[in-house]
Amino acid sequence: MRLEDQKRIVVKIGSATLVDQATGRLRAAWLQTLIDDIAMLKEQGKEVIIVSSGAIALGRRKTELPPGKLRLEESQAAAAIGQIALGEAYSDALHKVDLTAGQVLLTLSDTEERRRYLNARATLTTLLKLGAVPIINENDTVATSEIKFGDNDRLAARVATMISADCLILLSDIDGLYTAPPLDNPDAKHIPVIEQITHDIEAMAGSAGSSLAKGGMTTKIAAAKIAVNAGTAMIIADGSDYNPLNAIMKGAKHSWFVPNSTPIKQRKRWINGHLEPHGTLMLDKGAVNALLSGKSLLPAGVKKLGGDFAKGDAVIITDLDGEEIARGLIGYDRSEADQIMGCKSTLIPDILGYDGRPELVHRDDMVLSGSDHVDH
Repeated sequence: MRLEDQKRIVVKIGSATLVDQATGRLRAAWLQTLIDDIAMLKEQGKEVIIVSSGAIALGRRKTELPPGKLRLEESQAAAAIGQIALGEAYSDALHKVDLTAGQVLLTLSDTEERRRYLNARATLTTLLKLGAVPIINENDTVATSEIKFGDNDRLAARVATMISADCLILLSDIDGLYTAPPLDNPDAKHIPVIEQITHDIEAMAGSAGSSLAKGGMTTKIAAAKIAVNAGTAMIIADGSDYNPLNAIMKGAKHSWFVPNSTPIKQRKRWINGHLEPHGTLMLDKGAVNALLSGKSLLPAGVKKLGGDFAKGDAVIITDLDGEEIARGLIGYDRSEADQIMGCKSTLIPDILGYDGRPELVHRDDMVLSGSDHVDH
């Protein structure tokens, strides 16, 4: 596997990589080389999303908070201060290479509740279409201990699966997975490719490393399990040197975790086999043919609705005879769908009073029944 072959890439940056541990200052020169690498990837036609730690580390430097572990409210306050500095740093670095940053703050519930999941996915997808580089962090200012991701490795994995990324890169202070923690065991061997995450692989993970980082190899393996099970490849690489992504492409040591399938296939299997349908949509022949040709479902082709569904729920899509054609995630509540079914998408703003999505069910949120149909 090669990074050059991946189209949609999520890059996660740890606090210890972004912030100098001795001074608590942002490694601005290093950050600019990372952004230079991202500009290079975008010139190659790739889409890049950044998941960045560092807000709390930067924020506490600007305060008189004591050293050591912070209480939850202290972490939230530090994050509120540091998030501004972090966002400005990324915006300035991207501006120097003629790119635009888009900040997105997420909590765990944003990736688990389907309505919020769809909204977050749509926002990120739109940012990518606009050519922007989304900068994502956990919303530490409001997250509580019960809903926090706990580390940005798993946040990055959730984001990667949410937007069907081809590859997730964890830039850290270690160049991959070893048979044992290399700092403690000089005989530890580097593992370049992990085909399957077994119990033995999980046992190789050590504890958290630096004082700035919440996660160690254990959380990276947990992130890898989330990613590969959703069809996303994952890389663990040392991000401490300049131009870390270019270094990976030039052969710098790293570890690849091989996905079980592709992101689109895994997502559609999840829709088809793991979600309970909450409604039905009956289509005319023209809409059925459009779906079979790989298009999204527009309101104009819907003749009848059934069930009590909310935005983000799974629905069954049938023809006029009731034969199941597909399953998907609905983009509107039942009350709204009742108003716009049979209408052209251009009329949605007039009918609903806001400029909603043109599709009732987007093709990326739909799987045709009785097939393993995939469209990208």
